[in-house]
This record gives sequence, structure tokens and C-alpha cells, in this order.
Amino acid sequence: MTGEASVAAGSTIDALGQFELHPVLGSLGEALRFSQSPLFMLIAVVLVLAFLFIGMRPASVVPGRLQAAAEIGYDFIHDLAIGTMGEEGAAFFPFVFALFFFILAGNYLGLLPFSFTYTSHIAVTLALAVTVFVISILASLRFQGLGFFKHFMPAGAPVWLSPLLVPIEILSFLSRPVSLSIRLFANMVAGHVLLEVFAGFTIMLAGLGFFGHILAVAPIAINIALTALELLVGVLQAYVFAILTCIYLREAVAH
Repeated sequence: MTGEASVAAGSTIDALGQFELHPVLGSLGEALRFSQSPLFMLIAVVLVLAFLFIGMRPASVVPGRLQAAAEIGYDFIHDLAIGTMGEEGAAFFPFVFALFFFILAGNYLGLLPFSFTYTSHIAVTLALAVTVFVISILASLRFQGLGFFKHFMPAGAPVWLSPLLVPIEILSFLSRPVSLSIRLFANMVAGHVLLEVFAGFTIMLAGLGFFGHILAVAPIAINIALTALELLVGVLQAYVFAILTCIYLREAVAH
């Protein structure tokens, strides 16, 4: 959430308070432990489905703006999946497509006032990364069988080095969901913390009188630049997550 920091005279900027989870929907939300994170996940899903449904509903030969945007999104992820994985990528295209737009919607929803960035929680990004990891293992066993385990011993390496090389390869393989989840989580947290901090500076300076109002222009300008950067980072992080997913799945299907 990128709302204004609650900064009073003599208080500090609580830049991490925006990531705290609170029950929503009143007593029902408290009983179900339903916080703003799953709420905004549902909102993201509804918005993405509405965008695709309304955009593709006209099915015009000459598309309007919304239909063109939906078609560009579809073609972009389809080309990414097929270009990375080959013809086998068609089977995984729906998964990569859903993953990309779910992350993209989460990144952009968090830029709205009074919203929540669910991709800033390691529990969410780790769950997505583990899902990718498990699917890639299942795909490897499906397409390669037990030959999948040969990858943990580099071809041509001396057998006597296997006690050293095999654990290293296994550790490197198991680190994939960790690096995949932390990359997205860290970028989202860092961007929103900076936005909150400079918003707090603006309020603090505005309380210093006339010269404070003049100095407050600087953090406002920085926040505008940071917002533009976050718009870029939001789509880049969704793209990086999607293309790394395609790369992992390509290794599974391409032997």
C-alpha cells in the first residue's frame, strides 16, 4: 500500500507499516483470518478476467483499444512461451499467462492509494515460486523419466568428484524457488518503502512553514519519478518471473 505516511511532530516514519496484514470484512474477516492480501488477490483476478472478457468480446477484425491491448498481452506471453520452450510450450502457455498477469496486477494495484501490494509478501511470492518449481519437476519426470536425475552429475565429470558435485548441483537446483521469490518480493518492498519515506518527508517539511513548503517540492518530485520507476519495475518483474518460469520448464521438456 502506498498511502501517505502518518507523520506527526516528533514521530518517525513507519515505512514498513504498510505491509502489515489486518482482517477485513469486519468480524467475518477476523473469524476467517481474511486479510487485505487475499482480498486484493481476488480483486486482481476479477480485474484481469474482466479486462480479457470485455476486451475480446467485440472480436472485431479491426480491434479497438481494449481489444488490441488484450490481443497484445495474449500474443506477447504466447510468443514468450513458444519461443522459449518450443512447441511443447503450448501446454504451459495458460499457466505462464495466468502467472504473468496475476503478478502484474498485484504490482500495479499496490500503486493505488489505500491499496495493498500482495507481491510484497514473501509468503505469496514463495508460494508462486514453489508452484513453478513443483510443476517443473513434474514436467521433468514426465518428459525425461528417471533420466532427470542425471542432471545432478555434470556430463564428462570424473566419478570420484561426484560426492562434491552432486550436492552442489542439488543445492543450486533447490535455490531456484528462493531466488525467484526473493527477487520479486525485494523489488516490491524496496520501491514501496522509498515511496512511503519520501511521502513522509513531504509531510514533515510541509509542517515547517513557508520555507518548508518550498523544500517539500523536492520529495514530491522524487516520488513522481519513483512512481514512474515503479510502473516500469512492475512490468519488468512480472516479465522476469514469467521468462524464468519458461526457462525452467524448457529445461524440463527439452531434455
